[in-house]
Amino acid sequence: MKRIAYFQFCPVLADPTANRAIVAGTLEGVEADLIVLPELAFTGYSMTDRKTASALAEDPANSPSLELLTGLCRSGDYHIVAGFTERAGDKLYNSAVLVGPGGLVGMYRKIHLFGFESELFDPGPEPPAVYDIGGLNVGMMVCFDWFFPETARLLALSGTDVIAHPSNLVLDWCQKSMVTRCLENNLFAVTANRYGSEARGGKELTFTGGSQITAPRGKILVSAGSAADALEIIEIDPDTARDKNVTAVNHLLDDRKPKLYKGLM
Repeated sequence: MKRIAYFQFCPVLADPTANRAIVAGTLEGVEADLIVLPELAFTGYSMTDRKTASALAEDPANSPSLELLTGLCRSGDYHIVAGFTERAGDKLYNSAVLVGPGGLVGMYRKIHLFGFESELFDPGPEPPAVYDIGGLNVGMMVCFDWFFPETARLLALSGTDVIAHPSNLVLDWCQKSMVTRCLENNLFAVTANRYGSEARGGKELTFTGGSQITAPRGKILVSAGSAADALEIIEIDPDTARDKNVTAVNHLLDDRKPKLYKGLM
């Protein structure tokens, strides 16, 4: 059995120091195997332009945020997935980092950028990968990736048990759709959303909260409210996600007909 969790909170825009303090104050002493934080957890979301995003971005090789996460993972013997504003040379990515007691384990750069994100970030150039963290296979996607079923299916085909899904959702469709993503791929997902509001260019964005952990067969195990901090930990059996049999004669992945799907390309 493994313990998976989300921490829903309201990041302070453009104040990584304050956000690191919130994360540290909440996660110190928590007992879990995997904890997922929201998208862009240390910077907030509504950055005005690419120059601002670049000033707030961190290089994973020299990152106070990753140092904090590593220390928390080491003291609690767990792993964290967090949304991360990444600088990589002249590129900026809306990323998710997987961190453990030994430091950075893996990274995913958001493929499907939403709204004004394309003014700030470069789209991720690679498909998501899967990482084994002590017998739990974890894949990552970020927020709007939920809208594209191919993202979750790629992770399922690669052997993911749990999708770690940092989010900054402003639509209320995702939480409902993750039921379908987990049903059609028979896996777990931890959608860690934020709440609160931010202003950008005279327009206000309101985030929907509602973080949730969804199980195979599309069952919602736990969900958060729309406007408050929430740390929820659930125990799961990864083998539930590994059994892809739909009936005694039907298999979720083996019954696919990839040769007939070429029109999707």
